[in-house]
Amino acid sequence: MKAVLTIAGSDSSGGAGIQADLKTMTELGTFAMSAITAVTAQNTMGVKDVLALPESIIESQITAVCEDIFPDAVKIGMLANSGIVECVAGSIKKCNLKNIVLDPVMVSTSGHRLLDDAALDSLKTKLIPLADIITPNIPEAEILSGNKIQCRADMVNAAAGIAEWFGGAVLIKGGHLKGDNTSCIREDNEKNTAADLLYENGKESWFEEEFINNPNTHGTGCTLSSAIASELALGNNFHDSVLLAKKYLTGAIRAGLNLGHGRGPLNHAYIISDRRPV
Repeated sequence: MKAVLTIAGSDSSGGAGIQADLKTMTELGTFAMSAITAVTAQNTMGVKDVLALPESIIESQITAVCEDIFPDAVKIGMLANSGIVECVAGSIKKCNLKNIVLDPVMVSTSGHRLLDDAALDSLKTKLIPLADIITPNIPEAEILSGNKIQCRADMVNAAAGIAEWFGGAVLIKGGHLKGDNTSCIREDNEKNTAADLLYENGKESWFEEEFINNPNTHGTGCTLSSAIASELALGNNFHDSVLLAKKYLTGAIRAGLNLGHGRGPLNHAYIISDRRPV
């Protein structure tokens, strides 16, 4: 069995963070392991409190995993501050980790910055260059590229700009384009699809799935990145890993789970549910 390590924050409500990662990795047939960077008190209505863990504990978790069950792929999510960013970067080098999928968690769903300038600088200069593929959403891609994104052409330009200094593959998630009132966006979304762009070695690939009108999408970014890491661990290339991960994510959204009083979680176990006899 292939093993995958998630380095991310904990979500007490189980919809995002390492909880979403562990569910996703298990559903996709890999052995899931974790190194927790922060503990959050949150639910479907928002984050109540956050406690970043000491860097020494984070490093110890990663080292302990790698000394015993070396991961075939790694997913990196919430890192909280510059110290943790640099700690994770150092652990990657020390342990010689591979197949690194970085979800640059920089902007909340409500549009608030989650990393200060110091942490963002460390992310760009010390951690992102160690990744094999990064998965920013539209607001995060705007920060990384320094350009406004209002349509698919803008996504391509941003991805090319990021790839120029990053050197790895860039997957820009296009979900934030939905609902925009500009003519450019309406034209792009005539087919009512959710489109993501993979930019790899100067080549662009689009991945489109039917846009599902489901407000319960808590943890979609975590789920997609951990699914990509799982597929890479199983031996797939970037293109096929993104393709399979996006199909899994779409199924988890389409399952229509409805829990909580806010933006609810996905049904990560929809594959099992589909197999369960009535």
